[in-house]
Amino acid sequence: MEIKDPILEIKDVCVSYTRDTMAVKHVNAAIKKNEITAIMGPSGCGKSTLLRAINRMHELYKGIRVDGEILLSKHDILKMDAIQVRRNIGMVFQRPNPFPTMSIAENVMAGYSLNGIHVSKSRKNEIIEKNLRSVGLWDEVKDSLNKRGTFLSGGQQQRLCIARALALKPELLLMDEPTSALDPIATNRIEDLMEDLKKEVTIMIVTHNMSQAKRIAAYSMFMYLGELVEYDDTEIMFSHAKDQRTREYLIGKFG
Repeated sequence: MEIKDPILEIKDVCVSYTRDTMAVKHVNAAIKKNEITAIMGPSGCGKSTLLRAINRMHELYKGIRVDGEILLSKHDILKMDAIQVRRNIGMVFQRPNPFPTMSIAENVMAGYSLNGIHVSKSRKNEIIEKNLRSVGLWDEVKDSLNKRGTFLSGGQQQRLCIARALALKPELLLMDEPTSALDPIATNRIEDLMEDLKKEVTIMIVTHNMSQAKRIAAYSMFMYLGELVEYDDTEIMFSHAKDQRTREYLIGKFG
């Protein structure tokens, strides 16, 4: 599928865990700026593996190899400093993971403190309030900023993690099944939040929930056995999928 002026270009990307095991196979895709793109597919198809390659997370583990090109705003992130890449590309995981020894305020500022970025107290307060407001959490926690983030509910913790990821002003936000551990009310809130956030940041979300992809994603990718089988406008994919495997997945024949 052709995307004009994409913010992210994935070019012939392969991810290998061993010489004999390729988890992602020659994926090519261009991602539209300020939209939500969903990555769907059955367990073990390479969705999360591809997402983590975009964030350079595989380098935290020995023996994983990433080949190809991943261009963020025309810059190949595989040739950039990994820490800088992770500042430009935020990541939110399946289960909320606020740093347990940090307060709510410290969690928001974690990207700064862990990277040795010093800001004034007034600027720090601005960053904390702005990002907690951006995830709809400020009014709920403004009187408890010094309490640990782990004291919050699951949905609140996930919004705190999103605020933490947004604090460094990334160009791209990656979300790996961010609502799978949440109840329906918290899930709806996160989905509404994503709709608001796409005005400021491009979002890619891995999801097993086809209804969720249909609700929030402008574009959808379907992966199977490490391959990108189909990539299209979400409405077109759900109504007129081109590949038989995509059609069977969407009607629940496997996955």
